[in-house]
Amino acid sequence: MTANLVNTSTSVFRLSPLIRITLLSLYIALTVPLPFLAQVTAAPIPPTLLWVGISIGLIALYAVLTERVILDERGIQLAYPVWVPQFFRKGWSLEWSEVKELKPRTTGQGGIVYYFLSHSGKAYLLPMRVVGFAQFVREVQAKTGIDTTDVRPLAQPWMYFILLGFTLLLLLVDAWTISTALTQ
Repeated sequence: MTANLVNTSTSVFRLSPLIRITLLSLYIALTVPLPFLAQVTAAPIPPTLLWVGISIGLIALYAVLTERVILDERGIQLAYPVWVPQFFRKGWSLEWSEVKELKPRTTGQGGIVYYFLSHSGKAYLLPMRVVGFAQFVREVQAKTGIDTTDVRPLAQPWMYFILLGFTLLLLLVDAWTISTALTQ
């Protein structure tokens, strides 16, 4: 009898599907009407070129949204699938023994982000938009001994629900815009 052995000391945290769907939908809502409008207005940029650019942008955005955080007994790693070129999105890794502290920093909009500071002085941004964030910071605390009780995600889910709602409204306006452009 063969048993599948699973390494229980490794945890993988992926970007929240709510965030991924919201950002992909917003990108589509903002860009898809452009080729139709370019055609109707006889813009100097051909619609085909816009479709190529939109497609490349969509692939690039999707690549950025495929990040995952891997925690194991040795350390933490921010990684991307093998199809994402390293020159485009480079991950990082940090061994637990190298973590000196978790340092909060205020953003320009008044939020708080956290950085792992290593003994060598490098800073690594704490991923804050992962599914299971509370479990993620508990595991970080267990591995490093750093108190993470005050660490909260940068954006709450309700913010992304509101953005998704407005994006869906924008998609309705896009549908009207496209149908109007096609009947011209």
